[in-house]
Amino acid sequence: MQPFETVVVDTDLLILGGGMSACGATFEASYWAKKHGLKVTVVDKAAMDRSGAVAMGLSAINEYIGYGKGQNTCEDYVKYVRQDLMGISREDLVYDIARHVDSSVHLFEKWGLPIWKDEKGEYVHEGRWQIMINGESYKVIVAEAAKNALATLGENGQLFERVFIVEPLMNGDTCVGAVGFSVREPKFYVFKAKATIVCMGGAVHVFRPRSVGEGLGRAWYPPWNCGSSAYFTIRAGAEMTCQEVRFIPVRFKDGYGPVGAWFLLFKSRATNAFGGEYMVERAEELKKWAPYGTGKPIPANLRNWLGMEDIMEGKGPIYMRTEEAIANLAAAYKDDPKAFKKKMKELEAEAWEDFLDMTITQSFLWAATNVKPEEKPSEIAAAEPYFIGSHSGASGAWVCGPEDLMPEEYKAQWKDIGLYNRMSTVKGLFCAGDASGASSHKFSSGSHAEGRIAAKGAIAYILDHNQAPEVDMAKVEELKERILKPLQIFEQYSPISSDPEINPNYIMPKMFMFRLQKIMDEYAGGVTAQFTTNKPMLERALELLQFLKEDSEKLAARDLHELMRAWENVHRMWIAESHVRHILFREETRWPGYYFRADFPDMDEENWKCFVNSVWNPQTGEWTLKKVPVVHLPV
Repeated sequence: MQPFETVVVDTDLLILGGGMSACGATFEASYWAKKHGLKVTVVDKAAMDRSGAVAMGLSAINEYIGYGKGQNTCEDYVKYVRQDLMGISREDLVYDIARHVDSSVHLFEKWGLPIWKDEKGEYVHEGRWQIMINGESYKVIVAEAAKNALATLGENGQLFERVFIVEPLMNGDTCVGAVGFSVREPKFYVFKAKATIVCMGGAVHVFRPRSVGEGLGRAWYPPWNCGSSAYFTIRAGAEMTCQEVRFIPVRFKDGYGPVGAWFLLFKSRATNAFGGEYMVERAEELKKWAPYGTGKPIPANLRNWLGMEDIMEGKGPIYMRTEEAIANLAAAYKDDPKAFKKKMKELEAEAWEDFLDMTITQSFLWAATNVKPEEKPSEIAAAEPYFIGSHSGASGAWVCGPEDLMPEEYKAQWKDIGLYNRMSTVKGLFCAGDASGASSHKFSSGSHAEGRIAAKGAIAYILDHNQAPEVDMAKVEELKERILKPLQIFEQYSPISSDPEINPNYIMPKMFMFRLQKIMDEYAGGVTAQFTTNKPMLERALELLQFLKEDSEKLAARDLHELMRAWENVHRMWIAESHVRHILFREETRWPGYYFRADFPDMDEENWKCFVNSVWNPQTGEWTLKKVPVVHLPV
């Protein structure tokens, strides 16, 4: 194995990730760091221009309050998130993002993002909270602003791309940085920092996807998101929350194209194969999940659930009635053939643009299967589960909220280390975007705003704790040896078999991922299990995950790319275990449509209207889980 150079980087603030929350953190941190002479270092596994969930582009900004314009209030948004998450949300965090998110959106427009406007110059809404954009270059625009802000720091601003962060650096109960390696050259990086912000995204490919074979890498959420945020915070000993609340989006089947514009902008219906509209025919089922099922809007998981019931009764496939929606919208122009033809062309273009802005493969699939959306419907289906704290899931770290909004019951947890907004329960470790839990529906704009919030909190922490971090370099060497071990294993044992993919002494990253996906799919409520599980199945999942954890010590990698793949799958394995433990602990079904506990098929407001929080102890390796009360804001 070739020798790896150890590169040590000393900084004040370390930002891990390159997505929307990392860009927000970089933009905000650079402003305050310049005022105080601090150094900011950003580390991204990819390249910031096309990193994170918005990498391919986006057709709408999904959180815009319109605050001060008489449209909505922050209180309205808190109630919306409360309703959609079946009552389980950190409302202080949600409110905090809501009161800042519009400023991020206005910055995006200032930086050059084309936002749709009507004849009055007002933003065009897709729904109450969503505004339409021409967003193919959304991420490039936001990343450019972040890099420009970092550049104002001169030598005090550094950006490292193509560096995969593996582990946190700890000094007792304080995070003092991170370690990782370059995916392009033999370099092992040691980042020492006074504060660290985790913005490394959620997780995909923990469960077996619907798309297999050539379509394996096709997913709704970017396939390179591997649970690094959760792994990093869990391994640091941070308290986690809502790890059971995975997200299952309904999307156009196989291409994973978005459905939001069709439901909200085009006012389309979804029906089963026999023309039945499950949202109408199964309306009585919603009463079972009161008060949320009978509230408005209907939570996303319950909309999923009604469609899934049609599938389980053999009424599939489910179709988005695109042809009907386009015809209905154009109907107002039927008396004027020329205007009607023009409107039909306009709607057809918007239908294709929705995909071309963010899910080009869906356009390919439509073209390949002779689908003209103005002439025939297109199949939709529930995707595999994802872990994403910024959309309709809620997994992530339990973090400190803003001092003026955080309930007293939560403040006590940070009394000894200080109330620094978005700091986890580990000193010096901050979280934003998919890394922070229980604060769903921030999407791209809210994640950017939360990154800015976390940056201000982290800078305040640094100014109060402005001493060089203590790092045990002997432990760093141990980490280096452990992280590079898959390369050594492959070099040592690959010559003994004629096919390097098959060897009794190691397992390759892809095969390891398939084993993980099979366990989670079959026992933890994946696609082939109709998203259903129970206590014996979850206990079996933990048993098999323990075997997998033992075999992770035998992961092999023939090059830097596979070394990255090996550690990505270790990260997935840890978020998988956390997820299974959380579902097992919560003895109810609160989110049918995301998962269903067959042994506890009902919602239990009396006993389980609470957060489920967990901590993995780095010293003992043991997990502890507990209930934490939900405290609603008075809205």
